[in-house]
Amino acid sequence: MSLQEILSPFITKAIQELFGVAIEKFEFQSTRKEFEGDITMVIFPLLKVVKGNPVELGNKIGNYLVENVEAVSKFNVVSGFLNIVISDAYYLGFFNQIRTVEQFGFQSPKEGDTAVMVEYSSPNTNKPLHLGHVRNNLLGYSVAEIIKASGKKVYKTQIINDRGIHICKSMLAWQKFGNESTPESTGLKGDKLVGNFYVAFDKAYKEEISQLMAAGKTEDEAKKQAPIILEAQEMLLKWEAGDEAVIALWKKMNQWVYDGFATTYKTMGVDFDSFYYESNTYLLGKDVVQIGLDKGIFEKDPDGSVWIDLTDEGLDRKIVLRSDGTAVYMTQDIGTAIQRVKDMPDVGGMVYTVGNEQDYHFKVLFLILKKLGFDWAANLFHLSYGMVDLPSGKMKSREGTVVDADDLMEEMTATAQKIAEDLGKLEEYSKEEKANLYQTIGLGALKYYILKVDPKKRILFNPEESVDFAGNTGPFIQYTYARIQSIIRKATFDYSQDASVVELHEKEKELIKQLELFPEVIQNAANNHSPALIANFTYDLVREYNSFYQAVPILGEADANKKAFRVQLSKRVADTIADTFKLLGISVPARM
Repeated sequence: MSLQEILSPFITKAIQELFGVAIEKFEFQSTRKEFEGDITMVIFPLLKVVKGNPVELGNKIGNYLVENVEAVSKFNVVSGFLNIVISDAYYLGFFNQIRTVEQFGFQSPKEGDTAVMVEYSSPNTNKPLHLGHVRNNLLGYSVAEIIKASGKKVYKTQIINDRGIHICKSMLAWQKFGNESTPESTGLKGDKLVGNFYVAFDKAYKEEISQLMAAGKTEDEAKKQAPIILEAQEMLLKWEAGDEAVIALWKKMNQWVYDGFATTYKTMGVDFDSFYYESNTYLLGKDVVQIGLDKGIFEKDPDGSVWIDLTDEGLDRKIVLRSDGTAVYMTQDIGTAIQRVKDMPDVGGMVYTVGNEQDYHFKVLFLILKKLGFDWAANLFHLSYGMVDLPSGKMKSREGTVVDADDLMEEMTATAQKIAEDLGKLEEYSKEEKANLYQTIGLGALKYYILKVDPKKRILFNPEESVDFAGNTGPFIQYTYARIQSIIRKATFDYSQDASVVELHEKEKELIKQLELFPEVIQNAANNHSPALIANFTYDLVREYNSFYQAVPILGEADANKKAFRVQLSKRVADTIADTFKLLGISVPARM
């Protein structure tokens, strides 16, 4: 129970008894650093119903709380703010309640609650994952973990764009230029091999366009008449007709890509509970169009195309079925959403992790599903995020334009290695231990740097800055965790009993106050779909711990009770860091 929840009933009673007025909700805020207090009640809103001087009102309520609430030791009033000081006994009692609780602040699903499905990644099978996918995956995975920690059942999913002309381009280029090459024969990850053929197609296509233009064709004519694009279009028709040879090649090359993606996901530390494939979903939704027509939600134009008019909602007319009867992406997304609820009947809401260039698409999609009458459509959320930019020249890219996800993670590990070696504290580590540590630091730096920023904001990602061991970075927090592990290893005495200290040092109290915020932070992060709230809570916790570490002795403390308590407090902080970083998909090292 939070301080606000503890104090509110007493304040209600105080106001009723002192002023004869019934009020149940109050405005609280953190006490400003320059004043004594742990929580502040704002008096000014009371003046609407209780006449009087705000300082006088504050003093009366403060005196009532000191006399009637065990947790309140004293108070002071500054202008219209009642600063309430909470007793050390309260904080010690709270700490003893939570100090050995596994995953303190986490909630479990309640029986009968609906689940949330979180979609992220959603790649194409014609190229490897890139920098944009990195932010997408890190956000989607972390938000899924945070929602789970808040007490919801969560399903992680993705839809893979495994069909269409772009896939046929890679397939055709492999037939023409591949010489039967495979991931095994080339030593390349399957997604990279297929991506190379997509690039090879584009190169050949541009050459043919140049040749046709040199022969007198316009650029538009050349693009349409280039032999290689005509062959790709023919291959797509064969795929749609179920041609055995084309389908066999499509399955083989897509599997190469899936195997490559799996390696990238494993390195990145993300996972999925289910996969949807566009080749299975692109016809979904067509039957829903007829239902929408019957209900008058959709309208048919003279050419046979079907639309929905959303102008009354400030949007525009949106096509849901072409005149030739083929579906558009919107139709497919409608059908896929409905199919997911059929597959997982306990799903009561969905989160779509997709870049902000699709904001309009999701406004339309959610509105259509609501109009179609699906209850769960009220619980759909577009986790919209901004682009990730890199300072020029800071990171290599495979093709000069797109930063490959594997290359990014590899270079982050290399950057961490260089900095760690410069610090020179790894003499006792084996080669394998060093490699694992470099990856833990490098990926921790990457993930934290991206996740500490509000998803809606664009990011300028600076690799060197992200691996700094000072400031608001992953490695800084990881280093603090490792420091605490060192303290615990050296604490060879029994510190398992509840704390029996009577008085708290100011720094101890501040640490416990920060820990007390954690359950609420999880709920806020889940409600706002924002890992940044978890990241920045962790940074604040680590700053408080380092301030405590500098201010008081821990293992050097002469008083046995104080020493035991400070080790307990350190361990609780370390466990909380590990829990918060797990929500962000980041590992913590026992030694650094």
